[in-house]
Amino acid sequence: MAADCSRVGCATRTVSATLARMRIQPLICVTDVEASSQWYQRLLGCRSAHGGPHYDQLVHKGHLILQLHSFAAEHHHGPIADRADKPYGNGVLLWFEVDDFDEAAQRAAEMKAEVVLARHRNPPDDDDAGPNHWELWLRDLDGYVVVIASPYGTADGTWKPGADIFS
Repeated sequence: MAADCSRVGCATRTVSATLARMRIQPLICVTDVEASSQWYQRLLGCRSAHGGPHYDQLVHKGHLILQLHSFAAEHHHGPIADRADKPYGNGVLLWFEVDDFDEAAQRAAEMKAEVVLARHRNPPDDDDAGPNHWELWLRDLDGYVVVIASPYGTADGTWKPGADIFS
């Protein structure tokens, strides 16, 4: 009896598509894991899934969004970064799209977070090319630049992306 190759092919494509998913899991070195964890939890409304003075995992709605690692902890892999090599994250922005942008911006103000770029529309009002969303650029406790941004198309409510604008 011959195998139904169309069914096998379909099953293979489904498995391949499932295996091809990718999730970013950024890790940054910080001076004080517990203080940084509390800072990010308050700003982003996420929670700790690990905890401790050497390492933490921050999750939001069941997804890992950020790992925090102590400069001092070497674990099994040795040191990850040099605490003396500043500025930390030169050229890297930790960018978080949040559904509660206004509330997150309010939390940042209550936290007295250092503002790098105040709330602004991207692109500016006189330009209609771009994501049409709000951004607020901050510095975390170690000086990393953290951006919170509203979802695409939310700055004026007129632009509506398709189901997946990046496909």
